Amino acid sequence: MIDPLSSVVALLQPKMAHSKIVTGAGRWGVRGELDDAPLCCCVVLDGKMRYTIDGTPLLVEAGDFLLIPSMARFSATSFEPPDDAQWQSAPAVLENGEHRNGLLGVDADVRTLVGFCHLGSPDSALLLTLLPSLVHIRGDQRLSSLVQLVIDESRAHRAAREVVLERLLEVMLIEALRSSSNAVRSPGLLRALADSRLAHAIRRIHERPQEPWTVALMAKESALSRSAFFERFSAALGVTPMQYLLSWRMALASNRLARGQAIAEVAAQVGYSSASTFTVAFTRHAGMPPGQYSRSRQAVADGKPTAPLATA
Repeated sequence: MIDPLSSVVALLQPKMAHSKIVTGAGRWGVRGELDDAPLCCCVVLDGKMRYTIDGTPLLVEAGDFLLIPSMARFSATSFEPPDDAQWQSAPAVLENGEHRNGLLGVDADVRTLVGFCHLGSPDSALLLTLLPSLVHIRGDQRLSSLVQLVIDESRAHRAAREVVLERLLEVMLIEALRSSSNAVRSPGLLRALADSRLAHAIRRIHERPQEPWTVALMAKESALSRSAFFERFSAALGVTPMQYLLSWRMALASNRLARGQAIAEVAAQVGYSSASTFTVAFTRHAGMPPGQYSRSRQAVADGKPTAPLATA
């Protein structure tokens, strides 16, 4: 049986971009705005501090884990909020490679390990809408250990490094998402999977995307009436059943086209009766025909210059 959460995370194709130790001393504050932020994770190693992430305030302390699938605006401050003059535009980089906020030349009050991931999927923006915007987990040693393994592997140059790193990142993301007690409170895939009726239908969609799904058929899988299923699904995921189905089919198609599969073959695998009807749907979604999309993604993989992809 296909697990929907695992399949979404795998399709995101997370890649470690960089990591750093960030420390703070005294009273300090730093803020920024990221237009195209990669996925971010943070482990608080010592001390406590305050974050504000897209308007959501958080107090974090030693042992806390944060997963931020997407972020536009953020601020970080010492536990005691700074005065106006104590805000910085960026941390200072120390001789040992650490990034320091606040006072230099003194012991740190707070230490964090921060990692940034790029997402290889061209549909990452769409897939991220299925995940919670913020995951905050307190005192989970398994997650802290996984983050440290990811960081260590990213800095090493051992054989099969990329394969190991990709698997570790997927495990870390899945563990963070399934360990979160607050992730099911906001609309998204985790909230829907917490509903046993909806979970059965979603698993069937992921197992057999080629089936001629309708709302009535999905409702039958959930043992619900059509209207009850539609309302329950839409409330849990924040999108209608057919919108979810289309999004998942297009994400699968994008991934398979990028790997060079034939258009007709991909069309059949994601539930289209002909290559022509698939081409119309895919072009509407991706802003370009599937053949052009496939060539552009393979050119990127080969390191050749190519025009930027259109956004749907």
